[in-house]
Amino acid sequence: MISVLDRMVVKSFMPVFLVALLFFVLSLEMVELFGNLLQFLSRDATIEEILLVHWYYLPKCVAYAIAPALLFAVSYSMGNFFSQNQLVAVLGSGMSFFRFVLPLLILGLGLSVFTFYFRERVVIDTFARKNTLSQQLLGRSVSLSNTNITVLSMHNNDVYYADYYNHGALTLSGLSIIRRDGEGNFLARIEAEWAEYQEQREIWRLHNVAHYQIQENSSQENPRIEYRFDREMELPEFHADPAQFRRSSRDIEELPHQEARQWIESLRRSGRSGYREALTNYYRRFSFTLTPFIVVLISVSIGSRLKKNILLMSLLLSLILSVLYYVSDMILGLFAKQGIIEPAEGAWAGVILFFIAGVFLLRSART
Repeated sequence: MISVLDRMVVKSFMPVFLVALLFFVLSLEMVELFGNLLQFLSRDATIEEILLVHWYYLPKCVAYAIAPALLFAVSYSMGNFFSQNQLVAVLGSGMSFFRFVLPLLILGLGLSVFTFYFRERVVIDTFARKNTLSQQLLGRSVSLSNTNITVLSMHNNDVYYADYYNHGALTLSGLSIIRRDGEGNFLARIEAEWAEYQEQREIWRLHNVAHYQIQENSSQENPRIEYRFDREMELPEFHADPAQFRRSSRDIEELPHQEARQWIESLRRSGRSGYREALTNYYRRFSFTLTPFIVVLISVSIGSRLKKNILLMSLLLSLILSVLYYVSDMILGLFAKQGIIEPAEGAWAGVILFFIAGVFLLRSART
């Protein structure tokens, strides 16, 4: 049951939060604008195109601005309640501090849920469009072709190696396939001068193919090799997705949930660099959504201690805590990418540490 006091808390908080959200969103947009403005103008980009880039960037700014805006708004509101003796009166009536700030905690939890769905359904698509349009306007192109690629099959039995992968033509040059049994014993080696991927049939067609295969009646200790040559052939066992061979330049933040999982799995099977970084960033998509709840948990406790210069101190507090949170997240993420800690630990450790700090501060808050 929502009480009059709950409505008063939310009513005093919401205007400050909306103004703070607008301030931080505009700040992020301005940083992005002035960082690329000269390059856009040098490429003769129109005002409409520049505005479209920043329109696509707007949802990303909103997602990032929610946490510092919450920090500022909650700290400012709680400082006002104390400076005007409203908090003293409420606590003196017998209401606990936790019950007083419960509407803000619920609001923070609700914004965490909103952030998750907002990122998955809006931010990912618009951020990908923003990056694509920016690259076009700046004349940047990303080649997905690759060289010297080694890929493991789905069950890690077969090994595929190619000298060159042409992403535009979907072809492989200098292809070698090592086939092994479940115990890792050699079965056959297949070498093709080149191979082309037929998208409609989802199969590779190999050209100028040399087969080296152990005869069925020979042993591993004394193998007898059988040789065969084919001008063209299709190998049903070779069903690797072309995405496994291309350069790993995809950004997890631009991929929907299912595509992100498939991309991470392809990195793992291929053994290419970037797997740990991609997995860490994938886990961050989930840990990041709890940020609004955690910052509310911390700011309700610290904000109640502010007595003077509430506006300035609230702004300073929100900036300091935001920097500490994101710097710790960046450092832990770097540790995870370097293999010092596991990707899940790198993504969640900062969130857990700040959650524990928030609970401790709430328990020791002014009562």
